[in-house]
Amino acid sequence: MEKLSILFVCHGNICRSPTAEAVMRRRATEAGLAQALRVDSAGTHGYHAGEAPDARSIRAAARRGYDLAPLRARKVDDADFAAFDLILAADNHNLAGLRQRCPVALQGQLRLMLEPLGEGCEVPDPYYGGSQGFETVLDLLEAACDGWLARLGLVQRRADDGLPERGKSC
Repeated sequence: MEKLSILFVCHGNICRSPTAEAVMRRRATEAGLAQALRVDSAGTHGYHAGEAPDARSIRAAARRGYDLAPLRARKVDDADFAAFDLILAADNHNLAGLRQRCPVALQGQLRLMLEPLGEGCEVPDPYYGGSQGFETVLDLLEAACDGWLARLGLVQRRADDGLPERGKSC
């Protein structure tokens, strides 16, 4: 079986996208899909390249058993558009930036991270807020990653998975 590849993208790759990467990696492992998925994260801007995720992201994730500490920020590379099957942006601003750079033939792989939670749903940037923002990001990304695994047909969707019913917004 060929691996499905997913790239999570936010602005600087230090809060939302590395959190999404860690959540999806663990959710896939728990579902027995670690060998079926390749997961990575990047930022639309490279000013944090090589840095670890934000310490507040690391702490919030660690409280839930996710390890962000080994991850390092990087900027989206043009080769990523061909290398990944699905590129999931944290918000519409980052999605627009990706659309500007992405070859026309690959535009269909660009989506929002929270798409399974409702059309147009965005992951709020917790960087300038308090610690609760990082918890909210985790809540949203856990539900969205479960939703993506179900939507991609990799796992059965549970009736109690916390996802809104079709047609409802986040």
